[in-house]
Amino acid sequence: MAEATLHFPPDFLWGTATSAHQVEGDNQNNDWWVWEGKGEGRVFSDQRSGDACGWWAGRAEEDVERMAALQTNAHRLSVEWSRIEPKPGEWDHHALDRYRTILKVMRQAGIKPMVTLHHFTNPIWVAERGGWQHPDSVSWFQNYARKVAADLLDLCDTWCTINEPNVYAAQGYFNGRWPPGVQDDVNGYFQVVCHLLQAHAAAYEAIHDLQPDARVGLAKHMIAWHPRHPSNPLDRTLANLLDRAFNRLTLDALQTGAWRPLRGRKAELPRLKNTLDWIGLNYYARQDVGFSLRALSAFGAAYGSRPGQPSGPDGWGELYAEGIFEMLRRLHKQFRLPIAITETGVPDQDDSARPGWILETLRWTWKAVTASWPVMGYYFWSLVDNFEWAEGYDPRYRFGLYGVDFRSQVRVPRRSSELYARIAGSRTISSEMVAEFAPALLEKLFPGEGP
Repeated sequence: MAEATLHFPPDFLWGTATSAHQVEGDNQNNDWWVWEGKGEGRVFSDQRSGDACGWWAGRAEEDVERMAALQTNAHRLSVEWSRIEPKPGEWDHHALDRYRTILKVMRQAGIKPMVTLHHFTNPIWVAERGGWQHPDSVSWFQNYARKVAADLLDLCDTWCTINEPNVYAAQGYFNGRWPPGVQDDVNGYFQVVCHLLQAHAAAYEAIHDLQPDARVGLAKHMIAWHPRHPSNPLDRTLANLLDRAFNRLTLDALQTGAWRPLRGRKAELPRLKNTLDWIGLNYYARQDVGFSLRALSAFGAAYGSRPGQPSGPDGWGELYAEGIFEMLRRLHKQFRLPIAITETGVPDQDDSARPGWILETLRWTWKAVTASWPVMGYYFWSLVDNFEWAEGYDPRYRFGLYGVDFRSQVRVPRRSSELYARIAGSRTISSEMVAEFAPALLEKLFPGEGP
């Protein structure tokens, strides 16, 4: 292997990420809290989010100290719509003050905030009115975005409007695993994605009206869909179909303003064009796609990781780090905008795969940066273990650089946190780091002969 050090630009953002419902705790006024309370297997072992990581009760500040200990300079967090607007048109200024406090503490620690406005949860009043299937959901969200920006713009200038619109719609309206629990509603999936994109555009306008120099984008989850048998035309067709429905539909609409779902009403939405100052990439896995009679409700497409390849639990998919480069290339080619890796990580309770994932994904990120693609930062998911939606507190779904004992709220740094701190502090990855933290990857990441 070759001995080498790969350097990142001095203005590169080294970050971590969290979301409100997953870390705050006692978040009783949104649709997820209601969903958890129904039991019946909706969440792993019928668990409740409960206290989560205790951020709302005061532990956010100590976790900001952990961000600083990691030598990071950025963090992506979300604010909770149901706290800020518990009833239509009624604003809770105590909640906004709490977010102001958290943002101030972050800035004092040298941590640049990126604020996400919607990360999978809705106020109960929104859900009761039909949620994101209601056409007025766009204006509801715009009013909320305007209020948040007005109150927090002195502390934040980088905004993420919507997190993973396709994941939210797929889990709530096709897989039925998240609220409102609808299964196999293809038209509902497309309708919800369409309204979320329009809400993004409306929020973009509202924020820029108040803060002209703001940087506003959204976080797009992208899956690397791959035909299980590339020579099989049916597998290729299915992989292309899934890529179009999950990846391209959203991106094309944002680029062109043309809404072209596979089913349902097509539309011209020119308001969507030019509503990105940057684009966010959430990347976790590759899925190999093949035809199966058992999956006829999903167009006959069955997917998972390749046999013998590293993968996450259940249907998580293949841990294929090179996919982050493939997705960065697609985004750069299509948009020519700054790109933030707004999430990447691995479910890994014993921290055996996480160090390698960090090193491999950053190696591919470095390659993109050296190709002059405008990758502005890397936000690792997640700072701490948290409530992982339908997976609850299932120990197989621990993402944190810091482990959390959810009974005592004690945080324990994992070895990967030491690695990430060294990378962020030096703004480099090196063969020495790989040799220490993931020696099996040495020849792969730094091939060739040394000096």
